Amino acid sequence: MKTLLIFISIVFIGQSSMSQDANDKVIDSLYKEDQFYVGVTYNLLGNRKEKLSQSGFSTGFHFGFIKDMPINKQRNVAIGLGLGYSVNSFNQNLRVTKDNTGAINYSVLEDNSTYSRNKFSMHLIELPLEFRWRTSNATEYKFWRVYTGFKLGYVLSNTTKYKGDLGLDKYSNIKDFNDMQYGLTLSVGYNTWNLYLYYALNPVFSNKAQLDGSSIDINAIKVGLMFYIL
Repeated sequence: MKTLLIFISIVFIGQSSMSQDANDKVIDSLYKEDQFYVGVTYNLLGNRKEKLSQSGFSTGFHFGFIKDMPINKQRNVAIGLGLGYSVNSFNQNLRVTKDNTGAINYSVLEDNSTYSRNKFSMHLIELPLEFRWRTSNATEYKFWRVYTGFKLGYVLSNTTKYKGDLGLDKYSNIKDFNDMQYGLTLSVGYNTWNLYLYYALNPVFSNKAQLDGSSIDINAIKVGLMFYIL
């Protein structure tokens, strides 16, 4: 909650500065919507097997910059290409352990009363590519937008952590995570506030990660708010 409040404070400060700058700017017929973005999401896991479930609140924090490239005369349709950073956690009941040989094993924790924490997290560098439509013009800085596209992410690091009756297990940079994460994105909203959706097209884990003899095909789904700042 503290982190969310910090994000929102940054957004309002940036929005106030943008409004002040807008009053001082000369009208630019070749304007662009080059924007920084900051987002917070609630993270879900799709394609879960029957025994897999989520618990607690799983969060994601996202920020970066997108270069705006208008493709029509009115400049309200554009392609956006950017660079960003993302931190995501997933609280769930898939326990990750290592045996004496260093091999990774996966099991389902069926009684959530026996543990206080079980999650995995990922840090990613991301490349968003968007098709952008908005109602902006050279003098209007508050407008409706629909941005849809594709996001490619590279996992810089991953961590799994279990804390419960069976002890404390924490592992980093497990090779069973897919290094590349990619999916479809959608941002819809007015002015600074925008609803955001990300749906991963590939699973979090590679086929090497096996649960009861079959691959773990869970994928990431992120729903939240995205704030755009000029």
